[in-house]
Amino acid sequence: VQLQASGGGLVQAGGSLRLSCAASGSIGGAFVMAWYRQVPGKQRELVAAVTSGGSTNYADSAKGRFTISRENAKNTVYLQMNSLKPEDTAVYYCNIVRTLGGSYWGQGTLVTVSS
Repeated sequence: VQLQASGGGLVQAGGSLRLSCAASGSIGGAFVMAWYRQVPGKQRELVAAVTSGGSTNYADSAKGRFTISRENAKNTVYLQMNSLKPEDTAVYYCNIVRTLGGSYWGQGTLVTVSS
């Protein structure tokens, strides 16, 4: 299973970015697709997750600003990030948990929000 994330970059505070992550290989059904983020010296934290049934879960810091969505036919998960803040600066990682078992990570994409 391989995950290819894209869409990170530099944006000013208040701006928007859309992250994408395409999964390929022996996925066999992605039960949960999610985005995490990590800053140096801190643990990786969940930003948002979406199940195969469409149920979503957001970190408090993401609620009202970020929207996670997925295209099952393309095995792709998106994260629309609006009203970005400098504290959103991090490396964002996509993750899938397969229905058949196993958790897989993408390579990470850097999001930098300038003040």
